Amino acid sequence: MTGDQRFDAEFREQFRNLLRWRRDVRRFKPEPLPSGLLEEILELSRFAPSVGLSEPWRYVRISNPEIRAEIRKNFERANAQALSGYSGERAVRYARLKLAGLDSAPVHLAVFADHETTKGSGLGCRTMPEMREYSIVAAITTLWLAARAYGVGMGWLSILDPEEVRVVLSVPSGWHLVAYLCLGFPEQDSLVPELEEAGWEKRRAEILLLER
Repeated sequence: MTGDQRFDAEFREQFRNLLRWRRDVRRFKPEPLPSGLLEEILELSRFAPSVGLSEPWRYVRISNPEIRAEIRKNFERANAQALSGYSGERAVRYARLKLAGLDSAPVHLAVFADHETTKGSGLGCRTMPEMREYSIVAAITTLWLAARAYGVGMGWLSILDPEEVRVVLSVPSGWHLVAYLCLGFPEQDSLVPELEEAGWEKRRAEILLLER
């Protein structure tokens, strides 16, 4: 056996199931998360890799109803613009999709990349400054899997104007929105992506791997 022998075949199978059961959730039960659970999940996201060990992720929890209402208006405007980019049957299908869990999710979380952080002294970012945002994506992926392990669902909302979100949340100008997340207990679990169930798209049957 190679690698760390603490991770046996049973663990690897459980990990495979965790990956398969991770879903982009948009339908949540109204019940709140137990006290301390969000913090416990966020703590696990700290183990994600980050360029230069800069840990550029910045989380903002949105509980204020008025701010949530502004975020929803932002989504509605962006969603209308996105719909106008489709026509025919594709537009009909798009209009039917449920693309946000803003109304039912008990937890709203905005995740920003801090491009002005001095932590890490710019290591790995001089030629590719976008590596900070890639680090945020790694943290969000870690958060997503951690949430799933605790039975919590998470949805990633990208149909938003990021600069409007930054202004509404009154965060520094050097922060750039990478994700707006909705978390809560899902109404139901499924191995099939919701977009596939809705007939929008299907997963590829295999990984595309090129050789040179």
